[in-house]
Amino acid sequence: MNQIFEIDCERKTPKYIQIINSVTKSIKQGKLKKGDRILSINELSAAFYLSRDTVQKAYDMLEDRGIILPVRGKGFYINRTDVSGSYRVLLLFNKISNYKKLVYNSFVDTLGKDAVVDLKIHHGSGKVFESLMDTYRNDYDYYVVMPHFYEGADDAFKLIKRLPSDKLILLDKELDDTKEDCAAVYQDFKNDIISALESGKHLLSKYKKLFLVFPRVTHYPAEIALGFKKFCIQHGFEYQVISDIDQDTPVEKHEAYIVIEEPDLVNLIKNCKCKRLQAGKDVGIISYNDTPLKEILLDGITVISTDHSEMGKTAALLIMGNQREKIQNPFKLIIRESL
Repeated sequence: MNQIFEIDCERKTPKYIQIINSVTKSIKQGKLKKGDRILSINELSAAFYLSRDTVQKAYDMLEDRGIILPVRGKGFYINRTDVSGSYRVLLLFNKISNYKKLVYNSFVDTLGKDAVVDLKIHHGSGKVFESLMDTYRNDYDYYVVMPHFYEGADDAFKLIKRLPSDKLILLDKELDDTKEDCAAVYQDFKNDIISALESGKHLLSKYKKLFLVFPRVTHYPAEIALGFKKFCIQHGFEYQVISDIDQDTPVEKHEAYIVIEEPDLVNLIKNCKCKRLQAGKDVGIISYNDTPLKEILLDGITVISTDHSEMGKTAALLIMGNQREKIQNPFKLIIRESL
């Protein structure tokens, strides 16, 4: 009976998830059939040196899904064998980007190939979101929503609040007045940029003025600009928020730029080269969101970035663990030669 369980203490996958996966895999392979008895909590705990709480958590989740059934005084038995597509999840993103793809791929990989994951884009529109919810409201076990809305936001938020809290996970952004027991994996946009800049304050101090290039056309959370201003005021930096950088933007010595969009980053680098200004010495450059190219460009572009893959993985683990935690996603400054 021990052979149906594959528990590896060295793996990063939580042990209760390994227990669940072992049972469902054995059912799919025909090793377990309806009515078969599996190890008791005490037996499994002793066999693999697991805590009883870990085994109890896994068995509770298997029981909630109707896969196992406890029989008083006898143990746990397989109750059903139709375990394919164990999770049906609808992802509702505001847009597609390379960073959103990292979130998506990590989410899907963590849930596993048996999960059914569909992706829909609401484009930041409350009307589009409402149409999607009208169509798919009762079709999924979980709804994972990126609540970035730029039109009809109030209506969209009302719809989000109507979703059962045990089926809702907010991604990338937390809403202040959502249900307390709703799960979330979020960025704290205001405080994230403050803490990141504070960790690089010793390098920023050699520049006389800081610029945030904050696009007006493409929507980004206003909290980023608020956090930037707060940092500058608290630490006595002269600062300015500009909407873009083009070939005519004056770039001077002893200035540092925080750039969100890559076209602005390219123009900034071009302007520095035209004026023979060296990044990291004459002009400071910090870019939002890391990419492999930024590791080598100008011998390394300093970045401030959340961990997009971690965000997707954490959201999937919340579903697999039936948890309703609110988890702030990691965000950090990666110092390279451009600062």
